[in-house]
Amino acid sequence: MSIHPHALSGAGWAGRRIGLLGGSFNPAHDGHREITLYALRALRLDQVWWLVSPQNPLKSSADMASLDQRLAGARAAMRHPRALITSLETSLGTRYTADTLAELDRRYPRTRFVWLMGADNLTQISRWRSWRRIFERMPVAAFSRPAYSLKALAGHAARRYFKNRIDVRSAGRLAGLRPPVWSFLRNPLHPESATAIRRSRLTRTTTHEAPPSQP
Repeated sequence: MSIHPHALSGAGWAGRRIGLLGGSFNPAHDGHREITLYALRALRLDQVWWLVSPQNPLKSSADMASLDQRLAGARAAMRHPRALITSLETSLGTRYTADTLAELDRRYPRTRFVWLMGADNLTQISRWRSWRRIFERMPVAAFSRPAYSLKALAGHAARRYFKNRIDVRSAGRLAGLRPPVWSFLRNPLHPESATAIRRSRLTRTTTHEAPPSQP
């Protein structure tokens, strides 16, 4: 049975290799699940924690489902004994990723965390508040995403930390390496995205609610 992070003290998590996958999960989908399973294998992780954020500062709240709805959807999408669905940012009272990771480091000082993100986020991470603190604090694993990978590898963050990138064949050691260090994983591409799912739902709803054409 999975153990919630709050169920153990920091000492209880000592030495464990934990991947952190943050996001809105609006909604969670098979792409998130496939990245999680791939990360568990490729990075030799003990667990992956999904950090379902209360509100992404870079995203509009206009079409954002409630936190409870997104947590429920995430739990339905990712049923696995080594994956934990959490609202840790709400519990910690943090809004920005750099602050969340700093607080987790403080509470779990001997846990080997790895920050997990898709190529789409690697492309834009230089827009995040204190983004360099993320790379300086813990190892980072970026995952291929359709239409984003080449742009991500040519982006500001990838260029800034070019010398700190390790070959994908060494990714299994990532959790034990001293930051800054990161790797770009060539995982199988999955076509689903939360944005596309929301657009599809909106289209179906609009079509269903449209009045019938008049003769």
